[in-house]
Amino acid sequence: MNREVRSSLAWGIGIVALALAATFARKQGLVDAAMVDRIVMGSIGLMVAWFGNQMPKRFVPSARARQAARVAGWSMALSGLVYAGFWIAAPKDVAVIGGSLAVLLGITVTALYCLSLRNKARMSGA
Repeated sequence: MNREVRSSLAWGIGIVALALAATFARKQGLVDAAMVDRIVMGSIGLMVAWFGNQMPKRFVPSARARQAARVAGWSMALSGLVYAGFWIAAPKDVAVIGGSLAVLLGITVTALYCLSLRNKARMSGA
């Protein structure tokens, strides 16, 4: 099993374990249901940020693909941090909308940048 698969599995298992621990804490009366939501959703935002940070570090063969990976990495890392921030600090209604919009904005920035690189490549004949 390669390193990328192991780290992805670790994130998945970690979030499930965190969710189970938070649920147990709720049943023990230590936290309320809203806090369980915030813990789990905040950890998902941190996971998006982590994966975004890892994207440009992975090997990509062409210069344009490396450019796209860097922009994707930054946009997803930042949107994941904003998502986590919403779930940590904002009211739940605001966190759902704001967090979702942050991730959608990160995806949109990445997609538009990739399309612009493709158009530049077509224009230059590369």
